[in-house]
Amino acid sequence: MARRKVSLQAAFLAGSVLAGPAMAADVTPDRLVNADNEPQNWLMNHRTYDGQRFSPLARINRDTVKNLKLAYAVPLGGGAGNEFSNATPLAEDGFLYVTDSWNVLYKIDARSGDVGRIVWRMDPKQDRQMRSRGAALWGNLVITGAGGFGNSPRIIATDKETGKVVWETSFSDTPDVTFTAAPLAIKDKIIVGAANGDQGVRDWIAGLDAATGKRLWRQFTIPAPGEPGSETWKGNTNAWQTGGGAMWVTGTYDPATNQTIWGTGNPVPMFDPFHRPGDNLYTNSAISYDPDSGKMNWYFQFTPGDLWDYDEVGTHILIDGNIAGQARKLITHSARNGFLYTYERSNGQPILAKPYMEVNWTKGIDQKTGKPLDYDPTKDIQTYAGIGNVVPGEPLKKVCPSIAGGNNYWPSSYSPKTKLLYIPALTACMVVSIDREKHTKERGWNGGAYTTDERLESNLTAIDPTTGDIKKNVHLRYPNYSGTLATGGGLVFLALLDGTVAAFDDTTLDELWKINVGSGFSAPPMTFETGGKQYIAIVSGPSPSAKSRLVNTPELKEQRNSLVLYVFGL
Repeated sequence: MARRKVSLQAAFLAGSVLAGPAMAADVTPDRLVNADNEPQNWLMNHRTYDGQRFSPLARINRDTVKNLKLAYAVPLGGGAGNEFSNATPLAEDGFLYVTDSWNVLYKIDARSGDVGRIVWRMDPKQDRQMRSRGAALWGNLVITGAGGFGNSPRIIATDKETGKVVWETSFSDTPDVTFTAAPLAIKDKIIVGAANGDQGVRDWIAGLDAATGKRLWRQFTIPAPGEPGSETWKGNTNAWQTGGGAMWVTGTYDPATNQTIWGTGNPVPMFDPFHRPGDNLYTNSAISYDPDSGKMNWYFQFTPGDLWDYDEVGTHILIDGNIAGQARKLITHSARNGFLYTYERSNGQPILAKPYMEVNWTKGIDQKTGKPLDYDPTKDIQTYAGIGNVVPGEPLKKVCPSIAGGNNYWPSSYSPKTKLLYIPALTACMVVSIDREKHTKERGWNGGAYTTDERLESNLTAIDPTTGDIKKNVHLRYPNYSGTLATGGGLVFLALLDGTVAAFDDTTLDELWKINVGSGFSAPPMTFETGGKQYIAIVSGPSPSAKSRLVNTPELKEQRNSLVLYVFGL
């Protein structure tokens, strides 16, 4: 690991966050733990450590949302014309921080309420575009990822006031990983997850010293031979070396128990289980880590021996719930495989698993173990409900949900007011075939192919995570690759690939407001307040994976990308 030397002045500024009384502008660990005390701000990727993506702001509400209009727009990106965004903007005291697909970091002055001015840009000069879900704030620093695809993957700390790089940590020993998840600041550390697993990468999670960038610990998600879980990588292909298990969505954190929960991606090759017989731990899992040491506390695997790319990187949301008359500390997760799982926060023990959409890949989930009913621990290759297409020459069968999900990387949100989870889910099914030659760098790592003749559309589903009961469901004509945002104003916001941004009543799911800006979205909406006014912000520009889901949507064939930060106000 190489680290850029920091100047004495920069080191003092960063280190002073821990050494003495914090300056007013510093984002201290105490501010992050108590982010709910600053409802006007959005200080981390999910706003709060619990991942609920709920804002108590209520100036924009069921009564006033009809007056919501564009306040201003800030074009981002450069001259390529095909930039995109998966990033959630951060907001602190009227300033926004957001990244684009070149991992350029922008600081934007939003205090006037009628215009957004770029204060500075930090360009890491990576050699090609990649997914970026945003930044983290810590002390006087803004932390982002960069590099990969030819440049060493890096984590960069930028001075919040000047836009100058304070430290930079590269990971040249794993040159093929990328950083797509926004980093997570916990106490005096920055937790980062590595991605790019689908390209034959063995991924990992690491903890860095927030003041200097020094690597303190790292844990690979795919165990090496002899390590716990390695027995689930069978055969003689050494598939563990390129096994995936990417961490490409930011995890959550429970300060009370000092555990951070991150989801992992699919095993690689994604469609060919014959190259990687076994359950393939710790892919498709929720994993709890001690952020101080990197020690694994517990794990739960959703789809052992996955055949359909059912990553479970999406947020694992911390909630307080009541089960059988008892108050419980829980985690809830709307899985890519089509089921809602709720489980114990202390040990990952499942409480319930109920489908929230059409599912046919399994006959159901065992409510005690959380495993599929048709899972057979004696088998190296799982067949589940018989639609794995693992027998050559047999007619191919559709699998539901499609390889995109279900709920994927686009976040669900939870309202502590309604006690409902708002799930954005795709609705199509797909045919997945196996190609046992596609598991090399030269031939690609898919291990197969997928097709569909259906439109990918979406549902907005309100569900009780303590019972699994669906309270309301509305169908939307276009895919939601953006996610949902729940607010204290009784609203749920989302955005679609056709360019629509809309607000729904959080109880009835009636649509109360919408606008179409002409370019689709694959970044989540957020909200903030400055000058006594509330705003909704979202960045347009669908990622390549999102645009590929419009293959059967001919009316959007000629739609163009437009990388723009849109800010709406009353």
